[in-house]
Amino acid sequence: MSALARLLIRRIGLLIALLATVFLVVDLLPGNTARAILGRDATPEQIAAKERELGLDRPVAARFWHWISGVATGDFGHTARGRSINELLAAKFPPTLLLGGLALAVTVLASLGLGAWWAARGGSALGRILQPATTVAVAIPEFVLATLLILVFALGLGWLPAVTITGRSGFPVHPEMVVLPVLALALPQIGWNTRVVRAALADAARAPHVESAALDGLSTRVVLLRHVLPFALPTIVASYATTVGVLLGGSLVVETLFNYPGLGAVLAGSVADRDTSVVAAVVAVSGTVIMVMLALADGIRAWSLRGSR
Repeated sequence: MSALARLLIRRIGLLIALLATVFLVVDLLPGNTARAILGRDATPEQIAAKERELGLDRPVAARFWHWISGVATGDFGHTARGRSINELLAAKFPPTLLLGGLALAVTVLASLGLGAWWAARGGSALGRILQPATTVAVAIPEFVLATLLILVFALGLGWLPAVTITGRSGFPVHPEMVVLPVLALALPQIGWNTRVVRAALADAARAPHVESAALDGLSTRVVLLRHVLPFALPTIVASYATTVGVLLGGSLVVETLFNYPGLGAVLAGSVADRDTSVVAAVVAVSGTVIMVMLALADGIRAWSLRGSR
């Protein structure tokens, strides 16, 4: 068995352990799923009947095993209100993927450009600005940044909307409605990844073979693409793979602030209902996307290391 296969198996095991933890934590939260569904006026008999209907009278370990067995066949089960979780994810996950994908694209393009410029011209005015600017960007949480963006660009200047209106497709009715959510997600990650790109390129540029290539008269572009970037690529790709997880996690918070039609609202509603299956399903889908991106990063890193030898 290859090292990549063993790593993938370990990550699947970690994901299953995380899902089991989610089941336990949501079960320990104060409140009652049956009462949340039936309302405050429900009698104890009605609540007990609803708990038996939902299987809440069984131990949490038995409920988790029943749920994970269904997930193995592609069935996430039903919400406490009776809706298919598969249909719910199919409707709400694409808008979240759109938001996260746009934020990732902006992050990659901006951080690569800024990081490469910073590594090549660290003493320039832009380099001196990037040092504190990236630190501040990394330090500000997404929900704080989202609030500041709303205050400045929506309420103050009136340039962009602060609330997302959904069309029949389930997506925002106008492209400008995703600008502020994308910026709220991307700006902290641009700050972090710019520093990673700059450090990785600077470390790779100090290698002896790079100095030899420069002394041989090769152009700066050739030296960067053929001798610097292949050695810096594993670190950069690993950082972007980690960014995918941060963006997905952050999007669940940002979506709530901007009333964005994604998994954020689903997760908030399921926590309010103490609907363990829905919370675990959101974690499972998000975790699977992150795991796939990490596996892709591992493959690119292995290919890059073989090619640079």
